[in-house]
Amino acid sequence: MAEEKKIGAIKEELQAAEDSMLPDFIARYEKDERSGVKTLVEKARKRIQKLETEYARIENLKKYEKEYADAGYICGIDEVGRGPLAGPVVAGAVILPKDCDILYINDSKKLSASMREKLYDEIMEKAVATGIGMAGPGRIDETNILQATYEAMRQAITNLKVKPDILLNDAVTIPGVDIRQVPIIKGDAKSISIGAASIIAKVTRDRMMEEYAKIMPEYGFADNKGYGSAAHIAAIKEYGPTPIHRRTFIKNFYSE
Repeated sequence: MAEEKKIGAIKEELQAAEDSMLPDFIARYEKDERSGVKTLVEKARKRIQKLETEYARIENLKKYEKEYADAGYICGIDEVGRGPLAGPVVAGAVILPKDCDILYINDSKKLSASMREKLYDEIMEKAVATGIGMAGPGRIDETNILQATYEAMRQAITNLKVKPDILLNDAVTIPGVDIRQVPIIKGDAKSISIGAASIIAKVTRDRMMEEYAKIMPEYGFADNKGYGSAAHIAAIKEYGPTPIHRRTFIKNFYSE
């Protein structure tokens, strides 16, 4: 009988239960009168409620994908790294399947690093196609950050193994692209495709900055990701800029 099972074992059962198993868990233990079991059943119910809320949020996040469903392959485009003093600007392009079942996608800035990593793996596994593009510090200095961002976005589109029929872009219209474009303000929080693109771009760039940190530990790239923290600026003043610093971004406080 369910009552004979130790509460610790039931707790472990709940912790190990996948979301689809929660209704069965509740049905099995809801008549158990022990207060500890009642608490666990209530936790299971709350998990289901949170899950239902997340499903509803994700459905809302598919608004633009549903609106343009007849267009064919829908690709979300976003970038990260326009503001840092060091490192590349990185763009992501993602075509998700029509029946995409990935939960928790959002603007990458609203997610924890561990959740971004988890979602990165799931997006890379389930997407119809993904593409990454980037423009390095030299290119950013040579043109400007906006033009470098456009280059990274065009490269990301080119690197897709499937050509999209329509692009959902975070705020911008990319010049030099012969695909229909829909710019969406704050698109990474309004479109599941753009949100997915922001996640793969962010994880790709963060991983690069963490690798740079191993080679140039003085600048704290693993923590600041190239952004202008006080410690980062102090390191530039003390040690000078590295090859990955954007000279046009540091000219106000460092001159060679």
